[in-house]
Amino acid sequence: MGSSGSLRKLSVTGLQNDSIFSFIAQHAGSLKTLKVPRSGLSNSGVVNVAEKLSSLTFLDLSYCCKVGPEAIQAIGKHCKSLIEFCRNMHPLDVASVVSHDDEAYAIATTMPKLKRLEIAYHRVSTDGVLKILSSCVFLEFLELRGCWDVQLDNKFFKEKFPDMKVLGPRVIGFYDMINDWEDCCSDYFSDGSDYLAWEFLEDGEMGEFYEDEFEHGWDDNFYADRVNIDLEPHIWPPSP
Repeated sequence: MGSSGSLRKLSVTGLQNDSIFSFIAQHAGSLKTLKVPRSGLSNSGVVNVAEKLSSLTFLDLSYCCKVGPEAIQAIGKHCKSLIEFCRNMHPLDVASVVSHDDEAYAIATTMPKLKRLEIAYHRVSTDGVLKILSSCVFLEFLELRGCWDVQLDNKFFKEKFPDMKVLGPRVIGFYDMINDWEDCCSDYFSDGSDYLAWEFLEDGEMGEFYEDEFEHGWDDNFYADRVNIDLEPHIWPPSP
């Protein structure tokens, strides 16, 4: 809450439909940070209230499977001050999705002020990422874990964007990342790999969203219920 009692930051997970999101938007005059991951929001629900969210500088729509490019475009059109956007997906949600760049183009054409963008496990292509890079010239951090169709290597980023921190597209295991980071760096992020973290991150630079995820772990049961399979905890699928 701000000093005047107005709401500045809100984080809520798993909204079932658009009605609560609409209520939030109606009272978002001073809202700067909004996190609604794993919610059942629809394109029309977001489009209808996007203009009410114009004060946002940070938005998290990660794992919102019903949201698409129309909603992203509406957010970009009305949220002119947006500098951080999280749109990560879970690998199970995109396993059968054909690669397309509609959301990437929506981001590129409507969110030019972005400094941080997270699109892990999006079925985005190299062209989509290049469009974002050419349009979002203030980007400082780009999350591409699990974006298997992105074919951009270490040399490209070091030459074209030497100050940008990029994570992905190759994925490492949850426990390996936390408990054995040095081994993972040598195994998965060697200089000879086309899939690597182009600049290792300092402690704390993964942001609030991933700090929460690492503290509590992935909600695998949520996804297992949806697809009717059993998951071993925190095991990522191998790269194609």
